[in-house]
Amino acid sequence: MIPSTSFSALLALPALAFLSLSASALPHARTASSTATLKLAVRINSYGIENIAAADRARIQALRAGGSSSVDATNAVTGYTAVIGVGSPATNYTLLVDTGSSNTWIGANKPYQQTSTSHDTGGTFYVTYGDNSYVSGEEYTDTVTLNSDLVIDNQSIGVASEDSGMDGLNGILGLGPVDLTEGTVSNTNEVPTVMDNLYAQQTISSEVLGVFFAPASSDDSSGELTFGGYDPSKITGDISYVSITSAYPASTYWGIDQSISYGSTTILSETAGIVDTGTTLILIASDAFDKYQSATGGTLDESTGLLKISSDQYNQLSSLYFTVSGVTYELTPNGQIWPRSLNSAIGGTSGDIYLVISSTGSPSGSGMDFTNGYCFLERFYSTYDTTNSRIGFATTEYTYATTN
Repeated sequence: MIPSTSFSALLALPALAFLSLSASALPHARTASSTATLKLAVRINSYGIENIAAADRARIQALRAGGSSSVDATNAVTGYTAVIGVGSPATNYTLLVDTGSSNTWIGANKPYQQTSTSHDTGGTFYVTYGDNSYVSGEEYTDTVTLNSDLVIDNQSIGVASEDSGMDGLNGILGLGPVDLTEGTVSNTNEVPTVMDNLYAQQTISSEVLGVFFAPASSDDSSGELTFGGYDPSKITGDISYVSITSAYPASTYWGIDQSISYGSTTILSETAGIVDTGTTLILIASDAFDKYQSATGGTLDESTGLLKISSDQYNQLSSLYFTVSGVTYELTPNGQIWPRSLNSAIGGTSGDIYLVISSTGSPSGSGMDFTNGYCFLERFYSTYDTTNSRIGFATTEYTYATTN
């Protein structure tokens, strides 16, 4: 069994609330076989999903256009944050957890406190975002404490002097591939990520990240990040792996090849896309979306920007089947709808039924024809294996949940 170190999350979902939970910042002896937990927080934004759908489309379009830049990960209805210590003694910062970007940076809405472990590299960093905003500042190395058993020495971090769009957060914890840092720091080609350094410093024995989310509408809306492996208690079957796609630009990210069928009808032939915790919805190429809309009978709802269906149409809804490397994952009808208990969070009407499948805004054939976002990942466990350049999926107790 692979040794691993975990973030555990007890994620309560008060309406439109943002809850920060503190973590220990006292380092002690570390070994690759130790385990540790860090509580995360769930963040629910209060503006309409029309903004979210537009932001999700802008995100994939920006990713498609340029593989060296991170994109805006803050415009999500549901996002996960971690309280992380920087320096010694540590100052805590609340960072957005994002597998779709790789630079870790702080300094938004809270100044950087230098200590004896702080070192100015002499470089500057600049990261552009999908909504044409950006962050820039100086690049430092410093001690980063995820918790007492996940302490990283000399981690490269950006310290923002200018930023936009962080909405009360202090920065981003980037968990994407290291290639995404290329060209973002002035005096080096790329910078080691948090995952890279946890592995290089032998804090974890494998450069693997396991991600578990539960549906936001479930009774136990918990989540967990596992560093160095995966948590077998969170899955109900074996993990099936697929190699990172060779198709550009999806290959630059956590990209895979998959096909999608609605019932027995293929709506998207096998093509490349990405898996991304920073995207709220499930995005598919515009031609596939047209087929999906026709099959479901959904109509575009002006107040939310999502497809809306009636109760009768919901009762007739077929499952979506995602086929990845010969393994098929079923997204049930309930998994295709926004949690009705959270309709107010997206500007929707109580009791209405909204679908979480949206369009990328571009036809298939772009090299990035889908995004399996949060609404997919809350139904399937996912692993991100840098060592073997692969992604894995497994069913969980929530795969067939009916809580939405």
